[in-house]
Amino acid sequence: MNDKTSQFPQPTLIGKLVELRPLQQGDASALLDAAADGQLWNLKVTQVPGPQTIGKHIAIALAGKQAGTMMPFVIIDRATGLLVGATRFWKIDQANRKMEIGHTWLSSSFQRSGINTEAKYLLLTHAFEVMNAVRVQFSTDELNEKSKAAILRIGAKFEGILRHERIMPDGRKRNSLRFSIIDSEWADVKAMLLRKMGR
Repeated sequence: MNDKTSQFPQPTLIGKLVELRPLQQGDASALLDAAADGQLWNLKVTQVPGPQTIGKHIAIALAGKQAGTMMPFVIIDRATGLLVGATRFWKIDQANRKMEIGHTWLSSSFQRSGINTEAKYLLLTHAFEVMNAVRVQFSTDELNEKSKAAILRIGAKFEGILRHERIMPDGRKRNSLRFSIIDSEWADVKAMLLRKMGR
């Protein structure tokens, strides 16, 4: 797959509220500041980098980018210029034209602000209209009601439960909920998201 990574160079995606910029090594301090708004690294239902894990988090993301299996982004609030979170394409499978959107989190102060909806719109548009995806999937902890609601709000369809899909840092065996949007659904999902964003 390495020889194909140049087929899809990672862009900067710009909307009205948000800019999704490729993650860089130098973003560690700003990411920690963003995650400190709400002490998000203490959440039990998701994994947000904290002071002890930020180095490893960035190293894994950049290694995945180099391998062509990830496109990690930081989320910038355009009104303030602040870095307020992160998201990424990962599990990129170019042969089967599918990927997952995940590792998404936002500073507490910027949740329910419209930023997440626009970020997902930008990512989905890039996936289906530039990368020619046939499938984009999402996963979340079965205990994460906020994330489940957010995924359903953007038009993804629930597919099922992956039992003991991963082991969380506290040792809990996580069951994951899996959702997806497929290419034949994208036009309707896009129209719905545009209405939701008032465009």
